Parts: sequence; structure tokens; C-alpha cells
Amino acid sequence: MRCFVTGASGFIGANLVHELVARGHQVKALLREKSDLRGLAGVEFERVSGDVSNRAALQAAMRGCDWCFHVAASYHLWLPDYAPMYAANVEGTRNVIEGAAQAGCSRIIYTSTVGCIGLPREIDGSVKPTDETTPVSEAQMSNHYKRSKWQAEQVALELARKGMPVVIVNPTAPVGPRDVKPTPTGQVIVDFLNRAMPAYLDTGLNWVHVRDVAVGHILAAEKGRVGERYILGHADGNWTMKEAFAVLEKITGTRAPRTRIPYWVALTAAHVDETISSFTGKPPKAPLAGVRMAKYKMFFNPAKAVRELGLPQTPPEKALADAVDWFRKNSCVRS
Repeated sequence: MRCFVTGASGFIGANLVHELVARGHQVKALLREKSDLRGLAGVEFERVSGDVSNRAALQAAMRGCDWCFHVAASYHLWLPDYAPMYAANVEGTRNVIEGAAQAGCSRIIYTSTVGCIGLPREIDGSVKPTDETTPVSEAQMSNHYKRSKWQAEQVALELARKGMPVVIVNPTAPVGPRDVKPTPTGQVIVDFLNRAMPAYLDTGLNWVHVRDVAVGHILAAEKGRVGERYILGHADGNWTMKEAFAVLEKITGTRAPRTRIPYWVALTAAHVDETISSFTGKPPKAPLAGVRMAKYKMFFNPAKAVRELGLPQTPPEKALADAVDWFRKNSCVRS
């Protein structure tokens, strides 16, 4: 297949390009002029310069493509002005999907987030993972990033109802190789390796290998039902931060933090940090949005993707080990 990929230089996008090419597909990658291409090293693809704001240019670039993967997104938990993020995530999604449909793509895979899935609830002292059927509304979108992605997902669902061949995937917390920036989740691992993680919050994530997420995108193009959402995660990957750090300690030999930060302390510090940022214009080290999200254990059930798509289930321990190996080999760890 000829595939068009937006966000190809990002963490999921770069791994997706590698997986597509490894399976014999051809890739056209939409990239900005100054994109960091380290994640795409060693893979052949056709570069298309541009962004998601120009629908006519997108449509022209996608002509002749069979599949479109819209992975690009503006991901920020703090900005002095959020309007550009809404423009990129919401209107950009409309531009890509409508352009792909007009160009004749037979499948359009939109990369959403589990932030758009209903939040897990604690029942009898344990957290019950949620799935695609859990009720959710925009009122639960607690920050601008989640709200912009929620609105973008609604655009994707609307266009699917109009007959466009859209399938939605909702990745959980991917880790693994080619996390160039790194992502916020990857930064947690980097900070751990650099012994810059003296304490932790009582939160949790669904940890999944980024390769499984990339493969999940391809499986969604092959087998996904139009208009459906699929959580791309791991059935055994619902770990608290304490549990994840214990696995990292076992993998690396680096001592895991033993001190748990009370939520109110982290929230107070974030308020102070953002107040300073409002004067300096520099991003806070601990955005309020991130601390508020950490109040909940983001545990999810990927059974639908496993059942309908055949989503791989690489052990989360392997995902963390591969991330550690990549960060060490790419000068992210101080000696």
C-alpha cells in the first residue's frame, strides 16, 4: 500500500513509518521544514514538506495513497496561548480527513488518545480499567490538550458518520525506542536513569510498547471497523508509578524512589510554578494540567483491539527495557 503519514517525526509516527516500510508498504511522510528526523534514521520514505493547515496541499500530496495515518498533534500541557493548539488539533484533523477522503484513501486512521476515554473509577479499593464503551463527555476534559483532542475526535466521528472511511485509535502510554524529544512518559524514564526522580505521585498508567502501538495502527487500517474506536494498550500494563519504578529498578539496578509526594503538595507547587510562568513566559516544570491528570490512575482495557485487530501484547517489562536501552545508546543518560 501507499501510505501517507502525518506526524512522522514524532514518537509514534516514526515507529509507524519503520513498521510500515518493514511490511513492504511505501510511505509519504508530512514533515515541517525543521523537523527532527533522528527517529526516521535508516528508513526509506518520500518527504512531503508542509503542515496540516493547508487542505488543498494535503489533498494533492495524498493523491494515489491507499491509507492515511493522521498521527500529528500539538501536545502541550501549558502554553501562553492555546489557540494554535486548537487550530492544529481540531481544524488540522478536519483538513487531513477531508483531504484524504477527497484524495481517494480507502482507510483513514486518526490517532486520538485515551484522554478521550471515560476515566477509571475506584471500586472497593481497586481501580477498574475502562474501555471504549465507558461514558464520557467534554466536561471531563480537564485541560486544553485533552479538550482539543476530544473536539478533534468528535470531528473524526462526525466525518465517519458522513461516510468517510475513518477508524480511530486511542494509544495509552507508549514507551520504547525512538523517543527523541522525549515524550513526557519517556522523560520519566530519563529522569529515573539520571537519578533525578527523588519521589513519585500515587498515579498510574497503562504502559505499552510503542511498537505494538505502531502495529496497532496498521492493523486498524487492515481490519478496523469504520467509525469505531480502539484502545491501543496492554492488558497487563496497568501499573502504578511505584510498580513501574520497581520494574525499572530491576532492569537497571538504579534504586527506585521510596518517597510518595502527597497530591496537595504537588498541586500547590504546580500553582506556584504556573504563576511564575505567567510572568516569565517560560513553560513550568510541573504544569497544573499534568498534576491534575495524575490524580487519576489511567488504567484501560484494550480487549477490543486485541480481539478485533489482533493487537500484539509485548510484555510491558520489555517495553521499559527497550526504552532504557534506547535512551542509554542515544546520550540521554548522564555517565
